[in-house]
Amino acid sequence: MKRRVPPKSRVTVDRIEEDVAVLEVDGREVLRALAELPPGVREGDVLDLETMTVDTAATERLRDEVRQARERAMKKKAAPPGDFDL
Repeated sequence: MKRRVPPKSRVTVDRIEEDVAVLEVDGREVLRALAELPPGVREGDVLDLETMTVDTAATERLRDEVRQARERAMKKKAAPPGDFDL
C-alpha cells in the first residue's frame, strides 16, 4: 500500500530567482537555495519535503487546476470594443 504524505509536507515552487527558489508554504513565501532542491526543479513544481523529490502527480494536478482557472477567466472576459494596438 502506498503511504500518503500529509499535505503540510508539500510545498510549491512559486518562482526561481537566480540561485534562490521562492517556495509557497501555507500561503507564506520561504526562500531556499536552489542547490538544496532536487536537480531540474522548475517553477510550479510541487515538492515532497520528506523525500525532497518532485511530486509529479501533485504537480500535474496543480498545473491542470491553473490551466482550467485561466480558461474560465478568459471566457468571462469580454473583448474590448474597437481596434486594439499594442
